[in-house]
Amino acid sequence: MESLTKDDFLSGQLLLIDKPLGWSSFQAVNKLKWAIRKKFNLKKFKIGHAGTLDPLATGLLVICTGKFTKKIPEFQGQSKEYIGTITLGATTPSYDLETEIDQTFPTGHITQKIIQETTVQFIGEIEQAPPIFSALKKDGKRLYEYAREGKSIEIKTRKTTILEFEIAEINLPEVHFRIVCSKGTYIRSIAHDFGKALATGGHLTALRRTKIGDFNVNTAQDPMVLSKQILEE
Repeated sequence: MESLTKDDFLSGQLLLIDKPLGWSSFQAVNKLKWAIRKKFNLKKFKIGHAGTLDPLATGLLVICTGKFTKKIPEFQGQSKEYIGTITLGATTPSYDLETEIDQTFPTGHITQKIIQETTVQFIGEIEQAPPIFSALKKDGKRLYEYAREGKSIEIKTRKTTILEFEIAEINLPEVHFRIVCSKGTYIRSIAHDFGKALATGGHLTALRRTKIGDFNVNTAQDPMVLSKQILEE
């Protein structure tokens, strides 16, 4: 990265981050915010990201600084590409590895042909229910708060669009995929619903965001490396 000045960050920069496994999106933004504020002795400084990634996911975060934070809604609205793994034969309440397996199902009836044919059901505009372990709000409270209290609540389905759904490799019970989708798509919900469509269970066991619009994770940097660069320049 070329050497950037205080005015560069305040007038607006677009930083592409490859979020590490286990980090929240907030942590990644905060790491850079701390470095920029420390380097330039800034008290007030605008910075934000265009689309959250769960701690168990890795990959592309588009981070905007200064006046570029006004562009965040535009970037959030762009299509996103993910690669990942669905593990069949079991479900979890969070639809991923955040919670333990709660049910297991047979997988003996599943063939590669059935898996490939089932992807077709998910392409185009679909209705999906967000996971209860999500940050969406209902009656002013986040869904994961209800989930942790053990309360069952009705979650409304929402429309989302799946532009591409490709199966990259099948090593049962693992199915490796690539998905291109619209804003607001929960890949965890696709994993869960894909398992159901195959008359078994399914949950997400790996996820990486590779693209947001024209931005590619190949040109993104580790937040630790980038924050160090900012401080040392």
